[in-house]
Amino acid sequence: MPLYKIVSVNKTTKVLIWKIEESISELKKGISLSENSATRLQSMKSELHQKGFLSIRHLLKEIGFSDFDLIYDPFGKPHLKNGPFISITHSFTFTGIILSENQPVGIDIEKQREKILKIAHKFTPLEEYKTIANAAALIRKLTIVWGAKESLYKIYGKKKLLFLHHLPIADFKFEDKKTTGAIRYHGTSKTYQIEFLEFEDFTCVFAY
Repeated sequence: MPLYKIVSVNKTTKVLIWKIEESISELKKGISLSENSATRLQSMKSELHQKGFLSIRHLLKEIGFSDFDLIYDPFGKPHLKNGPFISITHSFTFTGIILSENQPVGIDIEKQREKILKIAHKFTPLEEYKTIANAAALIRKLTIVWGAKESLYKIYGKKKLLFLHHLPIADFKFEDKKTTGAIRYHGTSKTYQIEFLEFEDFTCVFAY
């Protein structure tokens, strides 16, 4: 089974990434689904979504949990019953989870695509990146910024946050592989550590 990567962030936090290479029937082996999850799986029209859903359950198994331990709150945020903090992500052929024993966490995997150039103005002040002349580098940078904001949004776990106004990300260099970001909302501000890695034209960003 293709457990693609494990990242030990610190003593209490780790990231697991799965590369989806199996068929749906292969992914169904070795895991059990609750009645609710089985119904959800059946209702998914996209095979890619079904595979992502099942591979997440394999990642849970890797850390000693199962689908029966996973619950979602009214805002759609995942939680583990009597378990660590968790965040989940799926993009095309990769899925990922981040777990922490003692702090809220968020994770996002994104495919690096040109279309991010068209929506960039909606989530970040573009003047911050005017010095990047290379389109490929700009796509990489914006994908990291988007992933960072998505990760923070998942930590907050409720609606109404605006990516452009409430989730500032400090500038960074690719070689740093980390930066900081904040959730600024309703007069409060909290800063988080953000790390990122790139592989096979995908970007994984996580916040803690």
